[in-house]
Amino acid sequence: MMNRIDESTVTRTELVKPGMCGPNSLFMGEVGDWTWDTVSALCGTNAFDARNAAGDPTYLSFYYFHVRGSRDLHVNALTFGDELEVTSRLFGFGSESVLALHRIGRDGGRAGELDPDRFYAFDDPGCIYVETFNRWISRSAPGSNEGLVKSSPVDFRHEHLPELPGAYSPRRVYGHARSTGTFLARKPDDPITFTADYPVEPSRDLNGVGLLYFASYFSIADWVLLRFWRHRGFSVADFLGRVVLDQRLCYLGNANADSVLRVSLECWPAPENENENENEEIVNLVMEDRGRTIAVSTLRVLRRGETDGDT
Repeated sequence: MMNRIDESTVTRTELVKPGMCGPNSLFMGEVGDWTWDTVSALCGTNAFDARNAAGDPTYLSFYYFHVRGSRDLHVNALTFGDELEVTSRLFGFGSESVLALHRIGRDGGRAGELDPDRFYAFDDPGCIYVETFNRWISRSAPGSNEGLVKSSPVDFRHEHLPELPGAYSPRRVYGHARSTGTFLARKPDDPITFTADYPVEPSRDLNGVGLLYFASYFSIADWVLLRFWRHRGFSVADFLGRVVLDQRLCYLGNANADSVLRVSLECWPAPENENENENEEIVNLVMEDRGRTIAVSTLRVLRRGETDGDT
């Protein structure tokens, strides 16, 4: 149940259930639903059944998704029965876009007001921080997931939402990823590289309107990471015990149900490893559909395990 704090903020208490946790993208899907719930509650439109001026369906698509955790609390650490305190706040980006910040604490963690300066400090190891930037889109041709176009619902209200301080705008961040193929300011030299082809699985990867589901992009990244680690000699247990400290994903396109995606991965050791028994790496992935880039993702991932790989 959501509680409205003001015109831009809601809070909720959530019990972690089997359908929203695990070494997968289920929790990302849950957070995405919270974005849609929050927009529906605060912006005068039903994000789950929105229509443009022509009466056609319009969808609150994800363009940029950033999740940040810690060694103490991260997405894969959540399990059945955890109680989460969630604060969600919206910021206005005109009639076609909206940004949501979600601060997620476990077992009585922080709730209440959400200040951007505090949020972007990412200084509470007892919280997961999620930032989503969404655009309203519609299909340009029936049955096709290519050539999606901007299209806002007629009843979408945004004038009352606060402006995000310019220093925190995601536009520079995702613009850099779109133009360079990475969220890194500069790629280090001598990466370990890996390439895999992923056939879109219609029985699993599509959402209820036939688009490649936004959380499936996270699943595809995980699918490639697992195969990359196996290729290097690491175990499934290493993968299941991974800690994703930071992941950014920019959505540049969708794909049809019969697409085969080419995913190119580059990996480097993190500049510093705080614990000699931990192995922190920076991983960059670019997803393409027949030469068309549809997503860029960069993550910092910690491998906790005793498997000696790269042999």
